[in-house]
Amino acid sequence: MITEYVACGLRKARYDKLEDGTFVAEVPGLRGVLSTAPTLEECRRNLAEVIEEWVLVRVSRGLRVPPLGGIEVAVTGRS
Repeated sequence: MITEYVACGLRKARYDKLEDGTFVAEVPGLRGVLSTAPTLEECRRNLAEVIEEWVLVRVSRGLRVPPLGGIEVAVTGRS
């Protein structure tokens, strides 16, 4: 499920090239999910890691994970 969520996040990502030639990416709807890197491909790889870690942190804290493209990550109460 997390793999599908990450893949959906990558499809929805917005990439920009900065003035210094580096790249930045964000995923609309996933607050705080950002990546920067010297190449577009590295930026994309980093973004995949950031999305996965963001989901895992939210789940571990019992926080809601917004659905992406119909994919939902269920968060149950903490024990």
